[in-house]
Amino acid sequence: MNREEIIKLFAENLRIERARKKLPQEKLAELANITPEYLSRIESGKFSPSLVVITNLALALDVSVDTLIPINKK
Repeated sequence: MNREEIIKLFAENLRIERARKKLPQEKLAELANITPEYLSRIESGKFSPSLVVITNLALALDVSVDTLIPINKK
């Protein structure tokens, strides 16, 4: 996978998990200790978050990091 594919996959999975938990962007951003604007950029695939932010988002959603970034070994 290249960088763009990983960012796109993460953004899509993040939106899916947020919707599954019925959390508005504002609430998830608060739980992950980031701004709603930053979360919006992440979910739109315009920004690549740091490992700390990815971990905080996973914790806030009560999912594992690999749920947000599944790695398929071929």
